[in-house]
Amino acid sequence: MRLQGVQCAGPLFFMAIVTRQYEAKDFARLHKLDQECFPPGIAYSKWSLHYYLSLPGADCLVAEEGKKLAGFLLAEKNPPLGHIITLDVAEAFRRRGAGTMLLREMEEHFAFRGVESVLLETSVENKSGIAFWEKHGYRTEAVVKKYYLGKIDAFEMRKKLEIRK
Repeated sequence: MRLQGVQCAGPLFFMAIVTRQYEAKDFARLHKLDQECFPPGIAYSKWSLHYYLSLPGADCLVAEEGKKLAGFLLAEKNPPLGHIITLDVAEAFRRRGAGTMLLREMEEHFAFRGVESVLLETSVENKSGIAFWEKHGYRTEAVVKKYYLGKIDAFEMRKKLEIRK
């Protein structure tokens, strides 16, 4: 479990965002957040989300502030490769460090398990998402044509991790 304090504009206060491993009881909340974060057709159906959570190498981290779901990161590992399936952050927690916190912790999980390189896909239209990934060291390697809904291209992005021994 990780804690992160965030200073917001106005009076100084401490907000504790805690990350933890996914539990089955989180499923409905994660699915609801995914529906809020992505448009129809791109957001995962219940079946698809369950499928990805059930993969043998699946790893899912959940970020919360108290009882509020701040976000989650779902990934899969198959060393030496890791794949970020989705990073969802609730609107109220965007640009407040929740996504960065989830990503850093997942990259630590990956490195500990021998993952050397992490791949992800993001829409070429998702300017804020592209900026987020680039800020964290991910670089575009390819364009995947018609990746979303059979009509929207995606960037395939990669980051090489330092292996921990």
